Amino acid sequence: MGLLSSLLALQLTPWPARSAERLEVSIDGIVLPLDVDDLVAWVSSSDDSRSELATWMQLLDSESREGLSRLLMAPVLTRRSFGQQLLRSWAARPLLEALGELIRLEGGEPVDSQQVLETLEQLLVNRAEVTTLDLLQALPGEQLRLDLDALVLASSRWRHQLKRHQGLLQDLGREALLSMSPAPETRFSSSSLAFQQSLHQIRLPHRSKPLQVETWVPVDQRRDGLWLLFMPGLGGNPEHFYWLARRVAGAGWPVALLEHPGSDAAAVQALLQGRQPFDGTKALEQRLQDLAGVLRAQNDQRLPLTGDRVVIAGHSLGALTALLAAGAEPQGGIGARCGRALKDLPLTNLSRLLQCELAEGKALRWVADSPEPAAVVGLNSLGSLVWAPGQPSRWPVPLLLLGGTLDLITPPLDEQLGVFSALANHPTSRVVVVEGASHFSPIRVGEPMAVRQNDDLFQLGEELVGMDPISVQAVIGVEIIDFLEAVAAGASGKESQHFSRGEVRWHRLNPEIAADLSARHQ
Repeated sequence: MGLLSSLLALQLTPWPARSAERLEVSIDGIVLPLDVDDLVAWVSSSDDSRSELATWMQLLDSESREGLSRLLMAPVLTRRSFGQQLLRSWAARPLLEALGELIRLEGGEPVDSQQVLETLEQLLVNRAEVTTLDLLQALPGEQLRLDLDALVLASSRWRHQLKRHQGLLQDLGREALLSMSPAPETRFSSSSLAFQQSLHQIRLPHRSKPLQVETWVPVDQRRDGLWLLFMPGLGGNPEHFYWLARRVAGAGWPVALLEHPGSDAAAVQALLQGRQPFDGTKALEQRLQDLAGVLRAQNDQRLPLTGDRVVIAGHSLGALTALLAAGAEPQGGIGARCGRALKDLPLTNLSRLLQCELAEGKALRWVADSPEPAAVVGLNSLGSLVWAPGQPSRWPVPLLLLGGTLDLITPPLDEQLGVFSALANHPTSRVVVVEGASHFSPIRVGEPMAVRQNDDLFQLGEELVGMDPISVQAVIGVEIIDFLEAVAAGASGKESQHFSRGEVRWHRLNPEIAADLSARHQ
C-alpha cells in the first residue's frame, strides 16, 4: 500500500517549481506572477493579509484556500528509503515525463524530467519526506511556469474515465431491475467433504531454493479430473486465499496454492523498506516458470494431486500469469496503446503502469509449454493493454473473470469486461461484477490455519477494502464453484443473471451482454 500511496501522490500532486524567485501560473491564457517566498510565507502563516499573493488568495473561498494549503504541504514522497527505490524504478519514468505537461521554462519548453528526478533524490538525502512546497523551493531555473491548463485537461480525462465506470454501474442497475433475484442460500452452504492440507517443496532450475506449494486434497474427490492451481497477486501470500482453497476442496476438487518469492509479501516489504527494488519483468517471468514447474511436478506425481484437467487461477498479477500461461497471445500494437495510456496518467487504472513495464521488458512474450488448461479463473484480472476489446481473439479456453465496482487498480469496465470481450470465445465463459467490491476484497488476513505469520501488507482501511470482504468472498466462492461445475459438465453459459444476498448485489454476464456493455462504454 506504500507503493500505491506513493504512486497516487506522485501523480496527483501539481508539481510547482522554483529556485527562481518568481513562479508564473498560467491558466486559460492568463499568466499570474507569484513570489515564491510569499507563497511559502502564506502557507506557513495563518495571517494571509500582508502580501500581494494574499490579495489573490482572498478571491478564493475559505475551503479552496485551505485545500490549496494542504496540497502544498502534502508529502510527495514519504518513507525516505522507499522514495529512493521508487524514483529509480520503471514506474517513475512515465510519471516524471508527465511533468513536462505541467512545468515549463519561461520560453514554453518543458522542464527536463531528469532535473526533477535529481532534485527529488537530493532532497531525500537530507529529509525523511518531501512536500510539494519543498520541491517548489528546490527546483532549479531562473523562472518557471506552472501550466494549470494542462492539469485541468488531465483532470477532465480522469473525470471522463470515472464517468465511464459510473455509466457501467448504471447500466448494470437497469439490467438488474428487470431480473434481480435472491441468490439460493443452499449455494452458500460449505460442503462437509473432508480434505488434507500439506506443504511441499519443489526444486526448480530457476530457483536457488525450493518453491513452496500448499495442497488441499479432498478425501472424497470428484471424478471429473479437474483440479485448481491458484496464484496470489503482487505482494500476496498463499494464506490470503486459504478461504478459497477450503471452499473448493470442500466441494471435491484438489487445490494447489503457489508462493512466488520475488513478488510476494516479503519482496514488497523489502521494496517498501528500501532493501531491494522491484523488477516487474523478472517477477512475471519467474511466476510463469514457477507455474510451468508445478504443472510438471503434478504430472510427474511429485505432488499429491490427481487429475488431468487443470484450472489455472489467480488474483491480479496472478490472473495475468494464468492468462498468458494458458496460451492467450498478446495482441499487436501494445506499444502504441501504452503510449496513449501513459500520456493520460492512468489514475483510474493503476494496473496500466505495470502492464506497460511488462510490455517494454518483453515479459509478455511468453510461449506456453504446458497443455491447454481446462479453464482459467481471474480475480481482479488485468490486461486491457495486452488484449484490446476491439481485436477479438480465437482463444478457446473457458474463462471466468471477477471484479468489483470500487476497484481503481484493475477497474471492471476495462480490465474485466474489456479483456473478457477480447478473449472469451467459449460458451461456458462468463464475467462477474460485484457491486461495492474492491481490488482487495478477495484477500483474507489473519488466517488461523496459516503456516507462518508475518506482518501483513493488507491490513487496510474500509475506504480501500470496500464492502465487507467476507460477504464478497462468499459470492466469489459461489461463482467459482458454479463455474467449475459448468466446466466439468461441458455446459453452455446461461443467460445473464443478477443476484442479491443481504447488502451484496452482483451480476453474472454472458459473453454477448459483456461485449455489448464493453462496446457501449469505450
